[in-house]
Amino acid sequence: MNFRDIEELSEEDLESFYKKIGSNVKALRNKHNISQLQLSQMLNHKSTSLVSGAEIYYKKQHFSLEHLYYISYIFNEPLENLIR
Repeated sequence: MNFRDIEELSEEDLESFYKKIGSNVKALRNKHNISQLQLSQMLNHKSTSLVSGAEIYYKKQHFSLEHLYYISYIFNEPLENLIR
């Protein structure tokens, strides 16, 4: 079996991955006509800081696996749609 070395991944690769997820969450949120505040509240947060920051990877803020699981559940969408 041929394994790859994770040291070959750059910081930019990881940043791009998190930005893509944030973009997918934003697109899904817009598709369902939900504001950042509404989604934040559905995730039991009082402000938009998590959602707004993670959607654009502000100061390296990103969604956790738990957040993504909840978001896929809230919107009744496959988790794969968030990380593709």
